[in-house]
Amino acid sequence: MIINSAAYRNGKKVGDIPLDDISEVLKEADTFVWLGVLEPTLELLKQIQVEFSLHDLAIEDALMAHQRPKLETYGETLFIVMNTAQYSDEVTSFGETHIFLGKNFIVSIRHGASSSYQQVRARCESVPTMMTKGPAFVAYSIMDFITDGLYEVAEGIQARFEVIEETLFTDQYDRDMINRLYQMKAQMLRLRAAATPVDEICHQLVRLHDDLIPKELRPYFRDIADHALKTITILDSVREMITTAIQINLALVTFAQNDTVKRLAGWGAILAVPTLVFSLYGMNFKWMPELEFKYGYPVAVAVTIGICGYLFRRLRKSGWV
Repeated sequence: MIINSAAYRNGKKVGDIPLDDISEVLKEADTFVWLGVLEPTLELLKQIQVEFSLHDLAIEDALMAHQRPKLETYGETLFIVMNTAQYSDEVTSFGETHIFLGKNFIVSIRHGASSSYQQVRARCESVPTMMTKGPAFVAYSIMDFITDGLYEVAEGIQARFEVIEETLFTDQYDRDMINRLYQMKAQMLRLRAAATPVDEICHQLVRLHDDLIPKELRPYFRDIADHALKTITILDSVREMITTAIQINLALVTFAQNDTVKRLAGWGAILAVPTLVFSLYGMNFKWMPELEFKYGYPVAVAVTIGICGYLFRRLRKSGWV
């Protein structure tokens, strides 16, 4: 589906143009076309290919989602893949944006979870002096918007972890909480995979494609790379904190279990005394001298209580009961 299709001349919007007229508009001097597409069909991509003279392999990549972030060159056209992300209710949804960048055109194709680029278009159109730099400025604006989105998702995950972090420092094992943290780590790994290639993509644009990236715009692409590195730093920090928190929680749970076992062992030692004494006298032997002893019963009970009391005091002093 085509979201927007417009021509720009000398930094200002000329007007919206139909897809079939794009190839003619591209012949005009000082003019470039910005086409925005959402979840295109193969038929639509074929039309786009004809109007912009795009490579077959590039169209094949644009049709297929689940591409890794990358930068490829097809003749005089660059094909850029960026992963997008959105965070809501502890769930991170991922999508992709494919960008075709030429000297006088830019095509942005969105797949999956991705915010609308209407605000990007509005921001670009509000600075006609920068729009005179051509499609490269639009490419920067889209990539910057995507990278900022990755950073916001990373901050959202970090904030959520800080909320649930305190509940981990207890001696209770919460399986649901551990599962949530595991899912969080999995989302962070995928988010990191989306942010990591951005640095290399930006540096390739600056170093190898000066024909499409004006000198004045190169610092802007380096800024995108810096934002991506900040996102990676946050993700690595939170991932390490999650790992440490889980380990501490497991250690606390293990300590609590050991304490319980220790107390059970202490009481077991105390109860072993009367068990031994009373089981001894419960044997049905005919000749037991103690059975004829007048004070045998009170002595046996007193000795049992005395030993149990002594063990209780010693074990309680050492923290076993």
